[in-house]
Amino acid sequence: MPASDPPSPDKAIDRVPLVHGQMLVADGRELSVSVSVRRKQLGLTVERDGSLTLRVPPECDPRRAEGFVRKSRPWIEAKLRLREQHRPAHPVRAIREGETFRYLGREYRLLLVDEGGAPVRLVAGRLALDKAVAVEPRRARRELIAWYRKAGLRWAQGRLQPWAARMEVPEPAVTVRDVGNRWGTYRQGEGKNGRVALHWAVFQLPAHLVDYIIAHELAHIKISGHGADYWTLLKRAIPECEVRKAELDDLGRRLWLGQVIK
Repeated sequence: MPASDPPSPDKAIDRVPLVHGQMLVADGRELSVSVSVRRKQLGLTVERDGSLTLRVPPECDPRRAEGFVRKSRPWIEAKLRLREQHRPAHPVRAIREGETFRYLGREYRLLLVDEGGAPVRLVAGRLALDKAVAVEPRRARRELIAWYRKAGLRWAQGRLQPWAARMEVPEPAVTVRDVGNRWGTYRQGEGKNGRVALHWAVFQLPAHLVDYIIAHELAHIKISGHGADYWTLLKRAIPECEVRKAELDDLGRRLWLGQVIK
């Protein structure tokens, strides 16, 4: 009786579970894999840049993932069509007197000063920038972003505890930084109660939308992913959350993300 053929290398590879950070090609699309020990079901996210993230539990079989992506084709195509209709139009700012920058929904005009002190600060309804900094657009960009991070963190620290209490979750640590293609993230295991990171650019939005982003991330302390249970939880905290999400989708695509005229 002839010996059976050994399993092909390709089939053996197919059985290797997906790992965090790998790229998976499924149904003709390339997806970034995110593995979470808190997740039991598979999920998909269309990122702000149009890329796709596949969210899976540990030890997820690639074949299961590929089948999920194929079944999700109508959802993916609908989301990508919607994104095309709302293509980002992030502005480019000039570092010059009178240029406008927003903070918590209010518009401030840039005032170039030669007075010493902090490189960027709010003074009498104007956003003051040191002239010595303004002559170097890249440095000015760094200082403006640093100001958003500092001012945003101070504001967020005062809002986190009330929202955590309202949603009946432990208060996590909070940071403000560039979080890439998201407005915010929640990471379990960073610090005692995890950590919420907010994108510095969100502090250009009106306060009620920053609150929405904070509540959105706090909900992940209880529920990973964006399934029906997640939205039910968020809606209890913010009954009009769908309206706020639509408003964020519209205003978010027009936020300044740091592009300057050099």
